[in-house]
Amino acid sequence: MYALLEGKCSLVTGAASGIGKEIVRRFAQEGSVVILADIDKEKCIEVKESLVQDGYHAYAYCCDVSNDLNVRALFHQIKKDIGKVDIVVSNAGVDQVKAIHETSFEDWQKVIDINLSGLFLTNKYAIEAFLDEGKGVIVNISSIIGLVGQKSITSYAASKGGVSNLTRSLAVTYAEHNIRINAVCPGYVDTPLLKMLTPEMREERIKKHPMKRMGKAKEIADACIFLASDLSSFITGVNLPVDGGYTAQ
Repeated sequence: MYALLEGKCSLVTGAASGIGKEIVRRFAQEGSVVILADIDKEKCIEVKESLVQDGYHAYAYCCDVSNDLNVRALFHQIKKDIGKVDIVVSNAGVDQVKAIHETSFEDWQKVIDINLSGLFLTNKYAIEAFLDEGKGVIVNISSIIGLVGQKSITSYAASKGGVSNLTRSLAVTYAEHNIRINAVCPGYVDTPLLKMLTPEMREERIKKHPMKRMGKAKEIADACIFLASDLSSFITGVNLPVDGGYTAQ
C-alpha cells in the first residue's frame, strides 16, 4: 500500500502528548521521518523511543515555542542533523477557560505567548527554510474557537482566532513560492488537555456536537495527513473544521 508521506521529513511541535503525540505516530505510519519538539524533554524522548522501537525513524528536541532563540535553534539543529524538513505541524498549545473579568494579564500573556506567538515563530522559521528549499507544507492547529465564539473563553479564543486568520494571510503570501499553509480546527477532542473540565462541562460540550461525541486524536491526525500530503495539492489557506458538525449549526 502506498504511504502518503513516504520520503518526507515532518516536524511536529507539542509532540509529547495528546493530539501531537498521535500526529507523529500517524505521520510515521505513513512513511515520514518524524521530528518531535516539545518543552517536556523527558516525555518527548519517551515518545521518540517508543516510535523507534516500533521501527520508525524519529528525532526528539526540547523546545519552548514561545522563545525566539529556542525556535530558531531548533530549525538550525534540524538542518544540521537531518538536512531538511518538508512538513511542519504547529501544534503546541495550552487551553484556558476564563471570562475576561477573571483573566489576569499573566493568564492572557501565557496563552498568547504559546498559542499565537509560538505558532508565529514556528511558521516564520519554517517558511524561511521552505523558501530555501523551494517548497514546503505547514499545517497549523487552530480550533473551532478560532472560527466561532463560545462563552467564557478569552485568551484562548483570541489566540486561535489569530491562528486561523494568520494561516489565511500566510497562505496567500507564500502560495506563489510553492508553500502550502492550512489549519485544522478540531472540535472537542478527548485528550489530557480537557482534564480541566468538570463532568458537567464535559457533557455540555458533547451535546454541542451534532455527532454527540468528542473527537479522537487519530481523527485530527488523519486530517493533518490529508493537508500535509499531495492529496491536498491544490488546497491552501483553508481552516478545516474536524468537529462532528459543531460549526455547521
